[in-house]
Amino acid sequence: MSHLDHYPEESYDLTENGQLHDTNKYYAARYQDGSSIDWLYEEALERERTQAQRSQHGVRGLLLPWIDSARMWLVVILTGIGIGLAGAWLDVLVKWLGDLREGRCTYGFFYNQNTCCSGLDPGELCREWRAWSEVFNIRFIFVQSLLHSFIYVSLAVVFAGGAAVLVKTYAPYAFHTGIPEIKAILGGYILDAFFTPWTLLIKALGLALAVASGLSLGKEGPLVHVACCMAFLLSRFFEQFRKSEVQKRKILAAAAAAGVSVAFGSPLGGVLFGLEELDTFASESDVLWRGFVASAIAAVALQYADPFGTGKLVLFQVTSVTGDTWRGFELIPWLGLGIIGGVAGSLLIKLNVEFALLRRNSILNEWPVVEVVGASAITAAISYLVVFARAQTSELVSNLFQECDPAKGDYHGLCNPTAVWENVFLLILTAIIKFGLTAWTFGMMIPAGIFLPTIAIGACLGRAVGLLTQALQKAYPTAWMFLSCPPDPTVRCISPGFYAVIGAAGMLAGVTRMTISLVVILFELTGALSHVLPIMISVMTAKWVGDAFGKDGIYAVWIAMRKYPWLAPGDYNDDGETGARIMRPVEKLAVIEDGQCTPMSLGNLLSTSAFHGYPVVSQGELMGYVTRDQLKSVIDHLPEEQRSRKCVFSPRFTHTPEESINLSGVLEQSIMQIRKEVPEEIVVKMFQKLNLRHILFTQGGKLEGIVTKTDVAALLTAEFPHTGALSPHNPPTS
Repeated sequence: MSHLDHYPEESYDLTENGQLHDTNKYYAARYQDGSSIDWLYEEALERERTQAQRSQHGVRGLLLPWIDSARMWLVVILTGIGIGLAGAWLDVLVKWLGDLREGRCTYGFFYNQNTCCSGLDPGELCREWRAWSEVFNIRFIFVQSLLHSFIYVSLAVVFAGGAAVLVKTYAPYAFHTGIPEIKAILGGYILDAFFTPWTLLIKALGLALAVASGLSLGKEGPLVHVACCMAFLLSRFFEQFRKSEVQKRKILAAAAAAGVSVAFGSPLGGVLFGLEELDTFASESDVLWRGFVASAIAAVALQYADPFGTGKLVLFQVTSVTGDTWRGFELIPWLGLGIIGGVAGSLLIKLNVEFALLRRNSILNEWPVVEVVGASAITAAISYLVVFARAQTSELVSNLFQECDPAKGDYHGLCNPTAVWENVFLLILTAIIKFGLTAWTFGMMIPAGIFLPTIAIGACLGRAVGLLTQALQKAYPTAWMFLSCPPDPTVRCISPGFYAVIGAAGMLAGVTRMTISLVVILFELTGALSHVLPIMISVMTAKWVGDAFGKDGIYAVWIAMRKYPWLAPGDYNDDGETGARIMRPVEKLAVIEDGQCTPMSLGNLLSTSAFHGYPVVSQGELMGYVTRDQLKSVIDHLPEEQRSRKCVFSPRFTHTPEESINLSGVLEQSIMQIRKEVPEEIVVKMFQKLNLRHILFTQGGKLEGIVTKTDVAALLTAEFPHTGALSPHNPPTS
């Protein structure tokens, strides 16, 4: 009997380190980048390995599961610590590089402005920090302006261009945010090249340069990618993660939660982000628990490093001088901000799609670094002319969330009571500028997140609405809608800073379509726990309005454009259709005929077709299903003299190995068969709930067709006109 005939029972014995023997190495699941996981097979292997461990007698049977769990927790803890420290390092580097565009510290070149001016009272002039005109002792105002603008724009171009060169040269997968790819990977997509050491290094360094350049982007989404890279590389030290796709994804899910925790200083928000946006914790409580621990450890590490020198995780402290109360009439402008967020968020998604299509179908696709350099120069030149756009985005948001306090000074005239209309105009202008620049920037060949620029757009609009509402109340203090305000005109009734928070929540909900996790992230981000209800109202309104223009958020749209095999968890209505509508009929399939093929002909089939797998039939009757990877692995290891023999897939021929090669062992151990009359809605739910790669349609044992995960993903994105528009190639279809 050939060594390829079947799985011996001994292959499920354990080695000394608690792993399964790999006696049948040709049948081990091997996935190429671009393919999907066979969850049924992987989970079966995981169950067999766990059962084999527990079946061991004595101390060995007790220790092996504990050792496995200890390895898992070790990777989770190290990932949390690593991303917490990396996030702190990035914050410090970004702040220093960003401040370097405007000046330097007199007693230390590597001190940012906050560190250089530490110890001063609020509003006190800092003499240790000098603008570049003071450093070069230039006294002419015109020359000062030219010098400041030249250095501001030049360093922006250098930083952004450097990030683009690093990404294009060393790590192409380090571009963009990374969240669409992580959503697809956690859903079963194979893309190990997304987690290489070079990708980790370039993503972190390029992210610092890109954010410091002043481009309209953030570091929050890319930090999730950085955390997953860390977890993946740490897991490679242990065999249980290298051989198990199930274990690998449990680690990546926990790492994603830790990344969000560090990005926003929001440990609870990180866990809820994984639950809502990544759909990772819904079915397994142990994954939720590991994500919670990783998120908490990452937050502790970030707070220990204390990159902002405040000792707090809160990045944008909301200070209110009106107490914890809010008035009923404020629901009107808050609902208005929610509506604006939903409409503007949908428009931002559509505009970003148009920029992405233009980039792919024009000469910009051949010159990505030139596009980044040009975009950074334009962004810096425009931003320098508008006072609120000139500052770093995080600094702008922090000041927009603050209430005016005479003891703390003024931020570029934002609190000037005589310049309300000028500030409203500048805030709306800043929002419009950042709106267009964000739609253009998100998708270029640099690490780029969309959270922070979206928050900045919403905060500008929210602050403008707050100033208008405050001005209206001061102009008509006795109007019926303002009767709930304090009668004393010196006591402030309306907090424009909190309107900025409401605007940011609405805009972010309109772009990402997040809800619960977004509310938690915002109140952890700002410390505005007493105002959770207004934030919820804004998010809810923006979500409903945004869904009226399109159900998908920015990440789902990019997944569709790049044609990743990811299935949205929502409901699907078939309008009375059956599975036959999406079934690919047998006439259009590449089918292997049992007993009528040779290894040579199978090799030709693999080279001329791009399918992930092939049904095996015998005179039309379904024998089974074999994946491309399994078949290729067997053929590559066969001696040359055996490649002209007949291949059989039925166990009844195992007694004639001299005349044929039995490949029954490479058939899928479990395949799903249904009839084509099954409602289409049921077929879609089976893929969503069971994580299937394919379903075969049969009638009386005869093969009639097949539907794959890729087919279902295309069905769910059928209403989106640009599905696959950014796909690097046409991926295999089954």
